[in-house]
Amino acid sequence: MMRAVGLALGLLLTAAPAHAQDSATLKKDMVGQWELSTTERSKTCVVTLKPDAAPRGMKLELEPGCAAALPFTRDIAAWTVKGLDIVRLETAAGDPVIDFTEVESGIFEGLRANEGVYILQNLAAARSLAKSMEQMIGDWSMVRGSGRPICSLTLTNNEASTPDNFQAFLKPRCEPPVAGFGPTTWRLERGALLLTAPTGEIWRFEADDNAQWRKTPDTADPLIMLRQ
Repeated sequence: MMRAVGLALGLLLTAAPAHAQDSATLKKDMVGQWELSTTERSKTCVVTLKPDAAPRGMKLELEPGCAAALPFTRDIAAWTVKGLDIVRLETAAGDPVIDFTEVESGIFEGLRANEGVYILQNLAAARSLAKSMEQMIGDWSMVRGSGRPICSLTLTNNEASTPDNFQAFLKPRCEPPVAGFGPTTWRLERGALLLTAPTGEIWRFEADDNAQWRKTPDTADPLIMLRQ
């Protein structure tokens, strides 16, 4: 939208049909079931976006547990698309409750002041992520690229004091630098495993083709997490 303001009027008029098509396509693509959640799905709500017109915007349905999980959803009565790419959940009067923009295919992010970031994603994809999180729970080994073990840790499903994170525990006799790092929480974020220390330091691991997790950025002597 800001780029369009900076263009000449003639260009704006020329681009208008394409913009309208983009908006129409987004409206069509959004119809269906979505999961509205905190960033790591500790609190979730299923939203069904419908193509039917409401007094303002279009109709939607929220599952019964939404208000308890995410109190701000009590104000949501309709949905619409604003501009080219903003998916808005709004009140019955048409006021915005939260605006989402797509950050990855099928994944939208929205920010509420003084609350934080919320995620809107396809329900089937969200449930696939939940299954992935369940598969992460348990005991893991950290090894070097040579296969030499240097530490063991346990990822749990116990909620940590930090929102949207879960408790992690190092086992005794971990070698440096893992012992010095000392992670206490973990989460999955956009396909990556994040381990966080009390200092706020974060180590990021990404799955590779061998069903193992490698610390990024990669090094000549990589640190790898393997299921025990």
